Amino acid sequence: MKSLDSESIERFRTDGYLAPIRVISEAQALRCREKLEDYEQSAGGISSIYKFKLNLLFQWADELIRNDKILDPVEDLLGSNIFCWNSNLFLKEAGDPKYVAWHQDSPYQGMSESEGVAAWVALAPSTIDNGALQVIPGSHLRGDIVHRETDDEHNMLMRHQEIAVELNKDDTVHLILKPGEMSLHHTRIIHASAPNKSDDRRLGLAIRYIPTHIHQVAGFHNSVALVRGVDEFGHYELEPSPQSDFDPETLAFHVRYADNQAKNLTHDLQVTR
Repeated sequence: MKSLDSESIERFRTDGYLAPIRVISEAQALRCREKLEDYEQSAGGISSIYKFKLNLLFQWADELIRNDKILDPVEDLLGSNIFCWNSNLFLKEAGDPKYVAWHQDSPYQGMSESEGVAAWVALAPSTIDNGALQVIPGSHLRGDIVHRETDDEHNMLMRHQEIAVELNKDDTVHLILKPGEMSLHHTRIIHASAPNKSDDRRLGLAIRYIPTHIHQVAGFHNSVALVRGVDEFGHYELEPSPQSDFDPETLAFHVRYADNQAKNLTHDLQVTR
């Protein structure tokens, strides 16, 4: 074990999540936020496609997906050979009515197995008031559940989807995080988040990790970053690290693969109308 004790590992297996875990200091989280917001200021915002695969665009994001304080507990859960499949920005502006409906990640990833782990790293406080992530403990043990599309434009998910069955939300847990803390959750856990009712934005980076034996079986081909161990399978094209923000080499990867990543979230897997 690198970081987690046996009790924590068993709790993740049973509940499907762990939180909070300190991975960087509050000062480091603030610097990441400042770098992102400096870019937003210069570019007039951040486009939706740039919210996918941030590790190919920003050095700070690439450093974060490779941070040992994140990878050590992930290794305890997934094993020693690990890909970062995606690093995507979750941003809710102050007072924005948008929310994330109850859903699973696994039905939209098109993977050979649903054994990934998401690390949600807070770059600003994540509270009940600003719409912190909510999970239903143990719901990852139910397997992949059918989702349905809705017409609710306030639902931030790509297809405005939601779980298509009734849920018992009595055991819902809010994953409250300080800047620089992370939560870990199983790719199958049922989760959601409410609108941001605070006077500051909620900002976090969701890093999707998978063991290297998992491969794409549906949707559009993807690239990955090998962040620990070795790739013995060659299922994906491996991403380089940017040598500067918007490095031409990694930007070319982003152009090729970030759109595929977005398409996978709208690909017909287990979605109904």
